[in-house]
Amino acid sequence: MNSPNVEIISDCFVKPKFISEEAKKPIYFSPWDLIMISVNYIQKGLLFRLSENQDFSITTFLDDLKHSLSATLTHFHPLAARLATVKHENPPSITIFLNPENSPGARFIHSSVNLTVADILKPTDVPLVVQSFFDHHQAVNNDGHELSLLSVKVTELLDGIFIGCSVNHMLVDGTSYWHFINSWSEMFQSKGQNSHLTQISRPPILDRWIPAGSAPIVTLPFTHEDEYINRPDHPMLRERIFHFSSDSLAKLKAKANSECGTTKISTLQSLSAVVWRCVTRARRFPVDKETGCMMAVNNRSRLSPPVPENYFGNMIQTVKAITTAGELLDHGVGWAALRLHEAVASHGDKNIKELMEAWMKSPFVVNASVHFDKNSVHMGSSPRFDMYGNEFGLGKALAVLSGYANKFDGKVTSYPGREGRGSIDLEVCLLPENMAAFESDEEFISIVNEEFNKLNVFL
Repeated sequence: MNSPNVEIISDCFVKPKFISEEAKKPIYFSPWDLIMISVNYIQKGLLFRLSENQDFSITTFLDDLKHSLSATLTHFHPLAARLATVKHENPPSITIFLNPENSPGARFIHSSVNLTVADILKPTDVPLVVQSFFDHHQAVNNDGHELSLLSVKVTELLDGIFIGCSVNHMLVDGTSYWHFINSWSEMFQSKGQNSHLTQISRPPILDRWIPAGSAPIVTLPFTHEDEYINRPDHPMLRERIFHFSSDSLAKLKAKANSECGTTKISTLQSLSAVVWRCVTRARRFPVDKETGCMMAVNNRSRLSPPVPENYFGNMIQTVKAITTAGELLDHGVGWAALRLHEAVASHGDKNIKELMEAWMKSPFVVNASVHFDKNSVHMGSSPRFDMYGNEFGLGKALAVLSGYANKFDGKVTSYPGREGRGSIDLEVCLLPENMAAFESDEEFISIVNEEFNKLNVFL
């Protein structure tokens, strides 16, 4: 979906500044990566304001971005590769891997739009034009055979800059995505002075995690992509960003724990419980209708031995609490939050390895239309990611926004609040009729900070 307002000015490819011998070798994916082959790219971006007295040259800025990106890709060289597939006849199967040969690199687009920062942040809903600030619209990860695995789109607004990145989800999860962006920002700030191979503060670990005792190259039991690629048509959704202050969240967490006589329930679990309850109420489910809340969890620290946080790849899973609409709404927020806490707390090394053993025997890939069921709420991303520390010489971003990718009725994405101190922003996607009921729900309104509701407090 390309808005007619967004004009592409230039389009090129960026390669790593240095290419080591290691970077010339193919990389074989882990099960966690292969599971993602049919879902969308990750699309996240940062909106910056340009002040009137700022000494800013778009030409210099773009050159600095490209040079620092090239230096960063030296460390994150898989992002400059392409996917490749080898077909096997006996038994019929395929091997999908990362092929560094003959790739033009990461894509870099410069575009412009006749809009202001206020045009993006003032509307109640996130404007549809934001989807045009990202490349690879509607692409699924398997398209990385032809499309770049990383595409950066820098859009000039009348008084701002938007840097939107689309990254293939087979290469990264949220932790790895922001690790790359953090490293690129760090490299940009150094203006290339630290562009040698060893000089980023957190070098990525590129070796893929494979279950113990498994073959290093994992095959999939498919013969044609029609067997594993699914491109569902998403209905029109409303998308809003809601802000929650640290004070409001502290009160909510205390309430949830108090109701259950515990101190174990986290802030995000408490907030997720409220969203689950209010979305379920907005959907007007009958009391016996089953509903769930899924939360994305990072498996790195849950494995034994743990996988380092700098592991560059997918290491995420979802855990789910399930109940009926009647039970969920008859109890308080603490009851729902405790169910989510128990789902997260019980997820550890044993569960992870059992799932992997089962997957190795019978591989599958995520089918978004099945995995993200329409009766549940799905909490994605994390307010712990460092999003606002990425300044690229422009100062602190005004907002974090996302593209079309991986959105459906009931998808909720968590971001840190701009002011920090434990605040959280939630990007909520719902069918229009459900959003109307959700945004006026008394329980939800009681914890939202109204003055931040339209994100225009910083305008």
